[in-house]
Amino acid sequence: MVTQIDLGTITVEVVRKKIKNIHLSVHPPSGKVRIAAPLRLDLDTIRVFVITRLEWIKRQQQKLRAQEREPAREYIERESHYVWGRRYLLQVIEKDAPPRVELQHNKLVLQVRPGADRAKKQSILEDWYRTQLKQAVPPLIAKWEPLMGVTVERFFVQRMKTQWGSCNPVTASIRLNTDLAKKPPEFLECVVVHEMVHLIEPTHSSRFRALMDQFMPKWTFYRSELNRLPVRSEEWNNA
Repeated sequence: MVTQIDLGTITVEVVRKKIKNIHLSVHPPSGKVRIAAPLRLDLDTIRVFVITRLEWIKRQQQKLRAQEREPAREYIERESHYVWGRRYLLQVIEKDAPPRVELQHNKLVLQVRPGADRAKKQSILEDWYRTQLKQAVPPLIAKWEPLMGVTVERFFVQRMKTQWGSCNPVTASIRLNTDLAKKPPEFLECVVVHEMVHLIEPTHSSRFRALMDQFMPKWTFYRSELNRLPVRSEEWNNA
């Protein structure tokens, strides 16, 4: 069941689930606030919890609304695209042959079959970005596993709307945002290290921050620079 809590200019959507703990999240692009709450909690208790987090909610909303977004891509000639932080101009070639993507000097060459529409071009290019990331990640994991004393059992690459990465300490797996293949390589390494540290410390506690300081002293700089860069234009719904 979905209910709402209104606190001045902030409306919070509350969903009760069979979970143990309460989870608060603020979602782009407008800063919509959602809470997933255990069935045992009454609405007044949830309201008190939200009030204690109002300043944090406002800060998150401000950051999301200020976030620069890339213009929607049309996948046409000489459109700008980025690979590992470098800008390339798109060149579209129609050819009755299997699709492919190739970097040539300052060009990102996208070969498609005649008549391919925007959605098909987007799909081909996103698959290519996913492949770039899948090739770049294993050497980073191999580098950091012995330094941290942890093992990553599996990693996944997928399109993510609200996160650069995530970690499941129970399964020792990490997930990475496909769009990291568009950003400078040092940002990918920072995200990989961030998620691997969660195998040692699952929360963003003082211990987590101390471990990040130990393994990657410049991590806060990388994080702020990554979050400053434009993120992809997205279509958002209420799901």
